[in-house]
Amino acid sequence: MNSERTDRIIQYVREHPGVSSSEITSGLGLAISSATLRRELARLVSENKLTAEGKNKGTRYFVSPAYDLFAPIDVENYFSREIDQRKIIDHFNFELFGVLAKAPLFTRAEHERLTGLQQRFRDNVVKLTPSQYKKELERLAVDLSWKSSQIEGNTYSLLETERLLLEKETASGKTLEEATMLLNHKEALDYIIENPHYLQPLSIAKIENIHSILIQDLGVDKNIRTRRVGITGTNYRPLDNEFQIREALEDVCDSVNRRDDIFEKALLLLILISYIQPFNDGNKRTARIVSNAELMAHDYCPISFRTVDSIDYKKAMLVFYEQNNLSAFKKIFIEQFEFAVSTYF
Repeated sequence: MNSERTDRIIQYVREHPGVSSSEITSGLGLAISSATLRRELARLVSENKLTAEGKNKGTRYFVSPAYDLFAPIDVENYFSREIDQRKIIDHFNFELFGVLAKAPLFTRAEHERLTGLQQRFRDNVVKLTPSQYKKELERLAVDLSWKSSQIEGNTYSLLETERLLLEKETASGKTLEEATMLLNHKEALDYIIENPHYLQPLSIAKIENIHSILIQDLGVDKNIRTRRVGITGTNYRPLDNEFQIREALEDVCDSVNRRDDIFEKALLLLILISYIQPFNDGNKRTARIVSNAELMAHDYCPISFRTVDSIDYKKAMLVFYEQNNLSAFKKIFIEQFEFAVSTYF
């Protein structure tokens, strides 16, 4: 298998959708037999990188939507172009849910890595006393409250966050809103810890309840939004129709409830609640808490995101909004799960 040739073929098909095998040969100037090319194209179709329509000489090739979901992307190069220079999917993609429903979200190697880490977590937890486990959960809750708030622009340091959440001591020079955001995170996490199976099964009403805890006393409307919202740094426009928003969120709940793989459930919640933007504010915060609730409901290690760079997190999310490409954010998910297993418990 020639990986460079494979990449050239996929790129050519992307630029010439509906192309035939003979057109690929002539267009790329490939020095291979037609039989060899047909075998390679068949392999790419079987790997869900291309799709084929028609038969025999009438077969036409297209890049698979699932391939675009995981295609490698140079994030720094992507953001070297200004917001109005980037060619993006600027609207909500209704077909995305169908693609996600059919495609496995992790490769075999990625899944084996995550499964091995989860086993390490379980092996570690059985060695802890109840009080030790509670202490580790509290430590992770502080870290998650801090990082999740920092991603949203909160300026509390980790040490200041610890003092606020554990000793109720506010930091000088910080706003009441910042302290409230952090305290709300802790309250939402405490609620999940006390009610680990609350989101089983997942429903819109339960997501709305978690959101209401996170935004209380912050001047943010509760429940599904009824007006348009914009997202800083992108021309992607989320849905602006309340009934479509509710339908999309219902599709997320159905998809998560149907899936068996816990890692896929958690990843879908992280990206899709953020993508839909069902609330006027607090969407990514809600996504992080709900995703962790899904992990904890099945005795999986929760994720604090403590070491992720806030800008990298936002860029990975914007790549998903604009290109429906999951590769950058999936990398963050795997790395942060590994960090959590290695750091807590």
